[in-house]
Amino acid sequence: MKNVVFSLFCLFIAGQLSAQELNATVRINTPQLQRTERKVFDQLETSLREFLNNTKWGTDQFTQDERIKCTFIMTIDSEGENNAFSGNLAVQATRPVFKSGYETTIFATQDKDVSFVYEQNQPIEFAPENSENQNLPAIFAFYAYVILGLDYDSFSQYGGDNFLQTAQQMIVNIQNSSTNKSPGWRPSNGDKSRSRYWLAENLNSPRTRIMRNGFYTYHRKGLDMFTVDQEEARKSIISSLEDIEKAGVAYLNAMIIQLFAQAKRDEIVEMMKNATIQQRQRVFQIMVKLDPANTQRYKDMGV
Repeated sequence: MKNVVFSLFCLFIAGQLSAQELNATVRINTPQLQRTERKVFDQLETSLREFLNNTKWGTDQFTQDERIKCTFIMTIDSEGENNAFSGNLAVQATRPVFKSGYETTIFATQDKDVSFVYEQNQPIEFAPENSENQNLPAIFAFYAYVILGLDYDSFSQYGGDNFLQTAQQMIVNIQNSSTNKSPGWRPSNGDKSRSRYWLAENLNSPRTRIMRNGFYTYHRKGLDMFTVDQEEARKSIISSLEDIEKAGVAYLNAMIIQLFAQAKRDEIVEMMKNATIQQRQRVFQIMVKLDPANTQRYKDMGV
């Protein structure tokens, strides 16, 4: 009996020490569909969640507590012939902040170019090097690599290179596909300024590399240090925003800078409310340049 208990304990510990990278929640909404039974999408929801959470995306070992929390909410608003569907996908990922109960958003976007074919009981399969992957698993895999890349970037300088380069290679592979002509993978189709193509291009562009350095500084030297030394943390956050400002000058209207501002706007305002007037003014100067449509929100810092 003792041997059985010990064996079960070892299996439990092994599971804790070796888990996949993502802790993903998937939800599928079908508010306008009438022909396809809801149970088809319930099954698809389960299959996509298992695909994200059971795939080993990299080589590092994660514990259960280290898995990256992320949500994928797909709204299907059109159904065509031969089990063809289209809609949009909202993706968000967070990471914990050191010595706090707070979780910060590291990525949030809405993909308006989701189209796919799906039949009940169809397996969700994906191979990174394959240019002929079905479009739906390719879309979810692409965002898995982006989430991992940004999560790694937030903990170590340019730590997400491999994942972001894999996302970029997916773009190249699909552009060479003889079967996948779906929108979002090419510069000239889909949502032209905020597509998967432009997201991967931005994240791998030399013009925005300094932005990724700022992303690391913001999280590791700013947020993670906020409960330890708020003054030094604010200085690091301002330094990170200055890096992102430089990227904004080098690459006008870059998608990833817009996404950063969208994710961090309220967080930045709250962290800077107790800063010096000089710090608040500097942050205001940077953020209204990066995010001019929300100038009024940044005034809430007290400038």
